[in-house]
Amino acid sequence: MTEELELEERAVSEAREAEQGEKRETKRRGRSKVRWLAAGALVAAAAAAGAYFYFAGRVSTDDAQVDAHSAPIAPKIPGSISEVLVEDNQMVKAGQVLVRIDPRDYQAKADQARAALAMAESDSVGAHENVPLTNETTLSAVSSAEGRLAAAEADYEKAKTDYARSSTSELSYAQADVDSKRATWERARADLARMKPLAAKAEISKQQFDFYAATARVAESDLKAAEENLANAQKQAASSKAVELNALASVEAARADLEQAKANRQKVGISSAQASTAAASIEQARANLEAAELQLSYTTLVAPIDGVATKKTIQIGQIVQPGETLLTVVPLKDVWVTANFKETQLAHVRAGQRAEVKVDMYGRSFEGRVDSIAGATGSTLSLLPPENATGNYVKVVQRIPVKIVLREAPAGYVFRPGMNVEATIFTK
Repeated sequence: MTEELELEERAVSEAREAEQGEKRETKRRGRSKVRWLAAGALVAAAAAAGAYFYFAGRVSTDDAQVDAHSAPIAPKIPGSISEVLVEDNQMVKAGQVLVRIDPRDYQAKADQARAALAMAESDSVGAHENVPLTNETTLSAVSSAEGRLAAAEADYEKAKTDYARSSTSELSYAQADVDSKRATWERARADLARMKPLAAKAEISKQQFDFYAATARVAESDLKAAEENLANAQKQAASSKAVELNALASVEAARADLEQAKANRQKVGISSAQASTAAASIEQARANLEAAELQLSYTTLVAPIDGVATKKTIQIGQIVQPGETLLTVVPLKDVWVTANFKETQLAHVRAGQRAEVKVDMYGRSFEGRVDSIAGATGSTLSLLPPENATGNYVKVVQRIPVKIVLREAPAGYVFRPGMNVEATIFTK
């Protein structure tokens, strides 16, 4: 019995010791778990603090891609393709000939314009040389007409003086002479008539009667002569009047010739105007030639920038129209990144801030800087902007394009427009 009691007590004691050991182990494990939890909380807090300080001064987006000003190659004139000097995806340099359009039609037009310019220049030379010739000719004609008018006026004055003299003094003298001779003849005739009865009665001698008869005949002869002189004077006066009228007509004709000569002086102005018109024709012909040569130059299409010729859609013999895109030259150096950030990310973004661009193709990041921020959201600048005043409105966070320019990339790295990137802007 005693041994059994001892064994039972020993078992109870061992059970108590085991229970106490388990309690001590449980306490020890609890304290260790608390320590691990506290350490984890500290690590999590440190990580959160680090993440906060790491991301607090930056904004990022994966809605970004490489952009560039691609140059579409399109003709300015219609025509047939005669040469294609580039292959698809070939590197080209600025100024390199890419395509040629058949130039024969435009060459013919340029030759016609050049001939028209030569003709206009020739006409201009003739027109300018005609101005001094016309001036000298008309000036000489005016001088000659003035001389003829002066001579005609002098002749008219002389004829007028002659007529005045013949119609006044000479005619009056002849008329007075006739009157005087008539009076003498009438007196002699009266004396003869008185002497006839006396001679018949022999109261006077025959010699005395013959004297009176002779005196009467002389007086009659003198009267006839005076009458003839009067008739001649009258004829002379009429002739002088005719000469005066002819001289006056000559004066009028000379004056008309002078007026015509002065009117012909206007030909100088007309010749000058024709010379100016010829000069303007030269300018017009020269402009037409320049336009034709410009059209001819359009038959050669060159690369405007360095880049890669791509999206080639032309073949030799193809008929093209102005504005039709034949191929596109894509630059590989003058590129940038367009990152579409949410509007809530741009509160502290400014131009000039440092940026970092991770290119998916290379799996690495490249340095850059913020160049500018777009003036409107992407949706507003889209082809079909939203109409929020119609239908049910759902507020959506808008994205605003930000242009990021890249620093020079290391050798061997090429940024092609359209490549996906992740953009980060450091705002602090």
